[in-house]
Amino acid sequence: SALGGNLMEYEVQNGNYTISTDKRRLDLDVVHGFLSTKTYWSKGCSLEVVQRSRDNSICFGIYEGRDQIGFARVITDEATMAYLSDVFVLEEHRGKGLSKWLVEVILADSRLQGLRRFVLVTQDAHSLYSRFGFECVENGRLYMEIFQPDVYAEEPDFA
Repeated sequence: SALGGNLMEYEVQNGNYTISTDKRRLDLDVVHGFLSTKTYWSKGCSLEVVQRSRDNSICFGIYEGRDQIGFARVITDEATMAYLSDVFVLEEHRGKGLSKWLVEVILADSRLQGLRRFVLVTQDAHSLYSRFGFECVENGRLYMEIFQPDVYAEEPDFA
């Protein structure tokens, strides 16, 4: 199934915190609640969209005890390319180095080694990602996209 049976599930401890790739452990209410209300990139997304994105990604949950306090996911073919997405740490847990630790754990994942391209899109976290070797695209003309920023809005804005 999409939720279990992956032999690549693992957990990493750091003091009171755990990062787990076990999708069964994810608290989708926390993930959906944050993504749909606290982010600029997926405001208004439905629970069903979050469920589908979970099912089709490598997911990393950060936990304090049993409580989920952060998340990230990677969309990848595990051979040539990966896209890092939906990275967050709940506000009350920020400033403890958890996002840095999360990116370290993600980049060390055995499924994400030897890739030709590892990409992400960020509006405001360049300093976090640049310390891990991510750079702004030098030749942006290589990249193309279909971008629908209002795709989750109830009433599409056609203005």
